[in-house]
Amino acid sequence: MDGEELTEQETALYDRQIRVWGADAQRRLSKSHILVCGMKGTVAEFCKNIVLAGVGSLTLMDDRVVTEEAWSANFLIPPDENVYGGKTIAEVCCDSLKDFNPMVRVSVEKGDLSSLDGEFYDKFDVVVVSCCSVTTKKLINEKCRKLSKRVAFYTVDCRDSCGEIFVDLQNHKYSKQKIEETIECQLRYPSFEEAISVPWRALPRKASKLYFALRVLEQFEEAEGRSPGEISIADLPAVLKLKKELCEANALNASHVTDSLLERLIIGTREFTPVCAVVGGILGQEVIKAISCKGEPLKNFFFFDIMDGKGVVEDVSSPKKESK
Repeated sequence: MDGEELTEQETALYDRQIRVWGADAQRRLSKSHILVCGMKGTVAEFCKNIVLAGVGSLTLMDDRVVTEEAWSANFLIPPDENVYGGKTIAEVCCDSLKDFNPMVRVSVEKGDLSSLDGEFYDKFDVVVVSCCSVTTKKLINEKCRKLSKRVAFYTVDCRDSCGEIFVDLQNHKYSKQKIEETIECQLRYPSFEEAISVPWRALPRKASKLYFALRVLEQFEEAEGRSPGEISIADLPAVLKLKKELCEANALNASHVTDSLLERLIIGTREFTPVCAVVGGILGQEVIKAISCKGEPLKNFFFFDIMDGKGVVEDVSSPKKESK
């Protein structure tokens, strides 16, 4: 794949991008294969960005039927029911994405992503999952890590006014420009399971409150057998009880995870379109950096809260793992 050159048509279409990040970076993008699972609003924004950037192929997975909630934050789903009658969310999004860039191969894969073997994942360079359980995230990340080649793994989720991205690039080498010198760098990433297993007391005192709040909600949904976002204000007392237990077990002051933040995340289970645009844009930027091996990628969590109006990068890594 690395030896293939851009065609004349690709060079002409991506001329402006080539001037920004170079022909080699564009060549890597044009030969890359990306898999996404869970076509929510944030993922729709991400897909639009990487299709316009000119990746080689994009495979979508989401067998859910289209509902009002699905298209309320997903601009790839037309509001006209006659357009998507009988189609899955992935199929409708696929039809829309093909119009953005005819040079990118967009297709749909049906089935349960977690049940597919390593041979399936080996076809891709990047795997992005959204709106799935903690167990599923761990499982898919581990399958990617067991492959002989390096597959970049991302999770992305938005709850109302907040969003989170997790990144695992395993052992990633990249170059960055410093003044007039190109510096070769390397980063080692923990898996999703390793990252969320880091004791809370080992994290910086100013670590994002969103990190803790989202872990509380994930554990609650997992324990109750709920799907991600399948939660309501009636669950707030039980969630606050779990928060107190987790904070005590991790020697973290319970006031660090405010009740008001948890309540906001529980009430706002739907995605907020402006947050989708921001988080989806950041994810697209990060995937492009990972594929092109140009520019310093974030390590390893990104959080965005529209109430703060800013994004925060947190490196949640086990000190023991990082010292190797």
